[in-house]
Amino acid sequence: MTAFNSVSVLTLIRGRQAHFDHLIAGLRAQVSQPDELVVAYMQPDPPDYPDDLTFSVRCVRVDGDPLPLAKARNSAAKAAEGDVLAFLDVDCIADTQFVRRAREACAADARQVFLPEVRYLPAQQGSWMTDAEVPDYEKLKAHGERHPAKPNLEDCSIAPIDDFGELWGLSFILSRGTWKDAGGMDEAYIGYGAEETDFAERLRASGAQLYWLGGTICFHQHHTVCKPPLQHFDTIVRNARTFHDRWGRWCMDYWLDDFARRGLVRRSGDELQVLRRPSRSEVEASEQPPHVRFS
Repeated sequence: MTAFNSVSVLTLIRGRQAHFDHLIAGLRAQVSQPDELVVAYMQPDPPDYPDDLTFSVRCVRVDGDPLPLAKARNSAAKAAEGDVLAFLDVDCIADTQFVRRAREACAADARQVFLPEVRYLPAQQGSWMTDAEVPDYEKLKAHGERHPAKPNLEDCSIAPIDDFGELWGLSFILSRGTWKDAGGMDEAYIGYGAEETDFAERLRASGAQLYWLGGTICFHQHHTVCKPPLQHFDTIVRNARTFHDRWGRWCMDYWLDDFARRGLVRRSGDELQVLRRPSRSEVEASEQPPHVRFS
């Protein structure tokens, strides 16, 4: 076992101050506090946060448009000082065991990458906080829904993952050394899509392995879902081409296939041709009603 004592929680933000407030509340409720929260902010000013936290907050500005997600994660990792890097989406409220499980998992095997369970919350059903301004975990558990494509981890400590495509940005945990061995994220990916899948391939190439991590849940706060994400059409196409250039295969096939069915693109072998961009009405029609929690 390796001695891993310090944990940095890392998050990215553009807007979503209310969601960030809830993320902070979740970290304050941890049975084992993080050593720091590193915030890569992709907006003019850093987000607001309380001045009485028991852990430090380090804010790093990341410029760029569209969303420079890969660059922001690299910037957060570079600024972090912890032995363990626990990436947590700004929309997530971690349960009280998140930091403890992150520390334990990396101490048990510092070469691996761990994916906690995520449960999706519905559009706001009142406040997710108690009157004492701490997360109402009973309510969160009652309303959180597991993605149907993800396993039930209630009776699981850790379990290996064969498909590296399971890596997702909502939450993943790894040691600083594993992050460095993989080389961080490729900043050629700009905007939405593919940077996580590319990082998974980098992890595979570096010899790391993915594991599901039981014993903790991250509750994803609701925001509008678009199916498919036509608002990100340009960056998805660009990043899909970049990924193909890197790895000789396509990613985001489900979105590219949907684009093809709509007559937006044509994919043949190594070529991805844009036939037309989606209209404003098509983008608006892709927005799902509030009861839809995930794509």
